[in-house]
Amino acid sequence: MQKKLFGTDGIRGTANRHPMTPEMALAIGKAVAKVFRKRNGHMHKIVIGKDTRLSGYMIETALTSGIVSAGVNVFLVGPLPTPAIAHLTRSMNADAGIVISASHNPAHDNGIKIFDSRGRKLSDSIEQEIENEIFSAEKKENEHGIGKAYRINDAVGRYIEFAKASISNQSLEGLKVVLDCANGAAYKTAPTIISELGANVSVFHNSPNGTNINENCGALYPKVIQEEVKKQKADIGIALDGDADRVIVCDEKGEIVDGDQIMAICAIELKKQKRLPKNTVVATVMSNKGFFDAMKENGIEIITTRVGDRFVLEKMKEHQIALGGEQSGHIVFFDYSTTGDGIITALQLLALIKNSGKKISQLAKCMKKYPQVLVNVKVKERKPIVQIDSVSKKIADAEKILGEQGRVFVRYSGTENICRVMVEGKNQHEIKQIADGIAMQVKKEIGE
Repeated sequence: MQKKLFGTDGIRGTANRHPMTPEMALAIGKAVAKVFRKRNGHMHKIVIGKDTRLSGYMIETALTSGIVSAGVNVFLVGPLPTPAIAHLTRSMNADAGIVISASHNPAHDNGIKIFDSRGRKLSDSIEQEIENEIFSAEKKENEHGIGKAYRINDAVGRYIEFAKASISNQSLEGLKVVLDCANGAAYKTAPTIISELGANVSVFHNSPNGTNINENCGALYPKVIQEEVKKQKADIGIALDGDADRVIVCDEKGEIVDGDQIMAICAIELKKQKRLPKNTVVATVMSNKGFFDAMKENGIEIITTRVGDRFVLEKMKEHQIALGGEQSGHIVFFDYSTTGDGIITALQLLALIKNSGKKISQLAKCMKKYPQVLVNVKVKERKPIVQIDSVSKKIADAEKILGEQGRVFVRYSGTENICRVMVEGKNQHEIKQIADGIAMQVKKEIGE
C-alpha cells in the first residue's frame, strides 16, 4: 500500500500547509499514542524534542494535545539534536520518541520523525499502521483517560554526558576547533560538549531566532568553517546540520572532509583496534568510488544499500555492523547511537586526531576521491526514470563514455521534489558536461 504521509525520513513539508498543519499534527499525535500503547505494556510515555524552527512551537503543542488525549504522557525536552531524542527515548524507557525537525531544509519547512522504544527509526509496517489510524473512518472513544505533559529540565545534561562517554570523557586539550552549529538543535549541546572536554572552541551560528536555521551555515554551507580554520590556524572545522544528525568537517588547510572520508578514516582505525565486526561497513550507492577502493586496499568489506540513513541502519542491524553512513555526513556508530549523530562522529574524529598525533589532512589521505558532480533539478512529478526514454538514453550514452572509470546515478530525493543527477569519473570537465546534459533533459521532461 502506498503511504500518504511518510517519506524516507518521517513526514515533511512546508509549515502550516498539509501535512505540516496543527490539525494533522494533532491526528498524528493521537495515532502514534494509540499504535504504541497497543505495542507496549508498561507505563505509557512519549518523548518529544525539536530543533529551533519557529513552527516547532505550533507542531509541538498540537502533537502533545493529540498524545495526551489518547491517555499517554508526554515528556517535553525542548530543542535537542535528533540523536539525543533517540538516546532519551531509550534511557527514559518511553514507548516512542518524536523529533520535530526538517533537518537540513530551510526554516519555512518542518517535519516529524518518530523513533520506536529502542530509539530506532520506524519500519514501513509501523508507519503504515500509524497512517491507517490517522485516516480510519472509524474513530473509537478513548478509554484510557487523559495523559499529562511534563517538561524535562535535565534532558540537555543527560545527552551531554552520554555524548562525552562515547570517547570515555577523553581530554581534547590542545586541539583548536572551529564549530558551526547551523543555528539549529545543537546550538547549546555541541559547544558545551567539546569545550568541557578541554578543546579550544570557536563557535559560529549558535544564535537561533526561529528563522535562521541552516541559513547560509552548517553542513550544507561549510564555507565559514573553511575560512575560519585557515584564519585561526585551527586543527579542524566542524559543521553540523539543523538537527545535528549529520556532520561535515574540514582539515587544517580548509579542505572539506566529507562523510565518505570520515567513514574511511574511522573504519581503518576501528579495524586496527579490532572493533570493526566482520571487518565490514555499510555505505550507500552514492558513496564515492574512492571509498570503495580505500576499503578494498585495507581489507574491509562494504555492504551497499540505497540512499537514506534509515536503510543504512536496517543493514547495520541485520548484519550486526558497528559502522555505517552516507557521503552527506550521516554516520552511525552503532556501539553508541541508533541513528546518525553529528556530535558523536565529530568526537570520534577529535579523539583520533589527539591519540594519533596526526593532522586530519594526513588521516584523510587513506582515501583518494574521484571527482564527482551532483546537479539537483526541481521536478513537478516523480515519473520513474526508466519510463522517460530521452533521459534513459542520455544515461546509457554517458555510461558508455565513462566505462569502468566512472558511473552515473539518477534518483529522486526522498524528502523533496528534486531529481538528483550524480556523475563520477576521473575527468572533472567531462563529468560536469555529462551531468549538465542529463539534468537539462530531466528539466525539459518533468522540470517545474
